[in-house]
Amino acid sequence: MTSNSPVPAPRRDQTGPVAISSARTAKLFEPVQAGGLFLKNRIVMPPMTRTMSPAGVPGAANAAYYRRRAKGGVGLIITEGTWVPDEAGANEADVPRMYGADALDGWAEVVREVHAEGVPIFSQLWHVGQMKQPVIEGLYAPKPANSVVPRRIGPSGLFGGIGSKTTLDGEPATQADLDAVVEAFGKAAANAQRTGFDGVEIHAAHGYLFDQFFWDGTNRRADDYGGPLRNRIRLAVDTVAEIRRLTGPNFPISLRISQWKIQDFGAKIFKTPGELEAFVGPLAEVGVDIFHCSQRRFWECEFGSDRNLAAWTRTLSGKPTISVGSVAMTGEHVDTLMGQPSDVSGIDRLLVMMERGDFDLIAIGRGLLVDPAWPRKVKAGRLDQLLAWNRDVLKTLS
Repeated sequence: MTSNSPVPAPRRDQTGPVAISSARTAKLFEPVQAGGLFLKNRIVMPPMTRTMSPAGVPGAANAAYYRRRAKGGVGLIITEGTWVPDEAGANEADVPRMYGADALDGWAEVVREVHAEGVPIFSQLWHVGQMKQPVIEGLYAPKPANSVVPRRIGPSGLFGGIGSKTTLDGEPATQADLDAVVEAFGKAAANAQRTGFDGVEIHAAHGYLFDQFFWDGTNRRADDYGGPLRNRIRLAVDTVAEIRRLTGPNFPISLRISQWKIQDFGAKIFKTPGELEAFVGPLAEVGVDIFHCSQRRFWECEFGSDRNLAAWTRTLSGKPTISVGSVAMTGEHVDTLMGQPSDVSGIDRLLVMMERGDFDLIAIGRGLLVDPAWPRKVKAGRLDQLLAWNRDVLKTLS
């Protein structure tokens, strides 16, 4: 795949963000339709785990947190990951639930606050599979040695990275386990719909349960869920079909995917466009409306081309896509939560990719954490007024 509009290389700016005309950023603020929804612009607040919902129940602080980003000018909000009703799926008590009357009442208030600003909101549904509780300085603390460890399931009992990095750490899922996963996601999606959410997103990226099935590095099964890619996506296909059955034809479903894994940044599920097409085709056919293509750096391209994962997915699936990854960050903005440095991306690079139609929506993560007014400032061309990154925001719902 070639383009007549080469994408400029990212550049470092030691003095901070530069001023840019509001006309130059107009593409970001075009109204767009995605998944049957009309969005006022192309900016998405993506899921970002906060672990600040005590016992899984979001409260007034959570509602105010999401409303501030809606008021700041985003076109769509996707919540942090929420646990589905499956005991094996969670690894942190203070991540919010998408089940239980107390949690759903809390989410109903979040939805009301966001809708008051005229912004739609999706709930991301999450099952970690064999992923252990992460331990990240300033964000999570290790569990006590005598704490109860939930049962962990995955495709083959394998967890980790490529080759020798993969270890045996869990149980291969039984058919009953997999049926329970499908049922749990269906129930959670139906709960989200009744609570007033405008759609749901299935977290199928970053090395969590569905991704563990997708990737042959952790899926060594010899049954209908392992082997060729068409089998490795079966659990996801069945889950999307169940959500579609329970929510009807007009409730948007987004699927978040990635090549990289938290435990192995170099991992690749799709090595060719044909493999990606074999993946997205059946999922789009069964009911996925939007593909959310997660990259650590949005400008990194696939298959030797000048197109990133979201661009290829849009072409091969015929569905709208969301791109994400270190957008318009400078300096310490782009340090990942794992402490791995990243390159710097200028906003011009993003705009060229969007103007040539590579993807429909762009997600802004840490920029919105530190500065809820990020969209309004960018729309006005006031990049020089964007707030500097401060890791302390990870500790609060500011």
